[in-house]
Amino acid sequence: MLSNDVLEPIIKDLPAHREALTGLREILLANAVMCGEIPSPTFGEEALVRFLCDRFTESGLQNISTDEAGNAIALIPGGEGKRTVLVSAHVDKIWDKSIDHTVSVTPARLVGPGIADNSLGAAALASLPAVLDRLGIRLKSNLVLLGTTRSMGKGDLAGLRFFIENTKIPLHAAVCVEGIEIGRLSYASLGMIRGDISVRTEEERDWQRSNGSGAIVALNRVIDDILGIETPGRPRTAIILGSILAGNAYNVAPTKATLRFEVRSEQPGMVARIHDRIAEIVERVNAEDRVKARLDIIARRRPGGIDFSHPMVKATREIMGALGIQPKVAPSTNELSALVDKGIPGVTLGITRGEEKHSIEESVEVAPIFSGIAQLVGVLRAIDGGICDE
Repeated sequence: MLSNDVLEPIIKDLPAHREALTGLREILLANAVMCGEIPSPTFGEEALVRFLCDRFTESGLQNISTDEAGNAIALIPGGEGKRTVLVSAHVDKIWDKSIDHTVSVTPARLVGPGIADNSLGAAALASLPAVLDRLGIRLKSNLVLLGTTRSMGKGDLAGLRFFIENTKIPLHAAVCVEGIEIGRLSYASLGMIRGDISVRTEEERDWQRSNGSGAIVALNRVIDDILGIETPGRPRTAIILGSILAGNAYNVAPTKATLRFEVRSEQPGMVARIHDRIAEIVERVNAEDRVKARLDIIARRRPGGIDFSHPMVKATREIMGALGIQPKVAPSTNELSALVDKGIPGVTLGITRGEEKHSIEESVEVAPIFSGIAQLVGVLRAIDGGICDE
């Protein structure tokens, strides 16, 4: 059982903390808008990293720096400094710099590409020093604030992995911050691979002989074979066919087609077995006359993490309940994977509700942000109180 001495004062303070945080509305929203309007595609996050470092400097933090992976790093020293807790948020977005990053602000919501994933998460990180100051909280533990680069897609968590592998600071626990969804409670990582299958046919094909479909027919055979792979319902396993890229016109048969896919599973070893099956399918197609197929794996995750019964998970659920937040417990394929590899206990939390994720009209609600930030502070206080030592 969790120590009442640790949780009772935290639970008692939560409503007052949420109310006090409404006084930081302008700071929170200003940081969210700035993080949203600064382009930050994966491998091109420099401008947003500079913004975070500037915010850390304005807050008077220590050891502000960037590392070789381009991460933004700062330290909030604790009163005792016996523990160090990592608070991270990825700063990269799926959107290219050429996209209009203007964020529209209304009393109820913020709208703009990347505002939910993960401009609001980065803004929460930038605002955390002001939040702790407003609430009069000085933790015993050191806090390392980390804006991570190269998280999404082909970045494959490279920023966070670099920091964890190279830091000389022993990390006691970690909290990963995402813009959405509030109530999200991820404490374990799924096994996962993410990749591309590209199929090429001859540059010129007889449209009568090929039915005018070119590489699409060859890729369709690959898809049919992948759909024939059996996946167990328990432990949960899924093969996700995310997108197909092929062709440029109505009347020209494409010579190249690409499938983007992801395989994820709770069962150790299952992702590797499915990967081997997909590799065999690609090799079989590659052996056919006039067809060239290629499999590229761009990201991998290893399953693992802490248990549902872990004190950190129990405390987070109680904190959410006290704020009227319904926990949505699910494993993830995000930054937790890098923590799992190093045996660091951690959770991923969402700050607010959102809609239209990964669309130009991506949006987040303003009202729940104060509960989401209060939740984050509550979890940090619980870690500071020693729940990961139980």
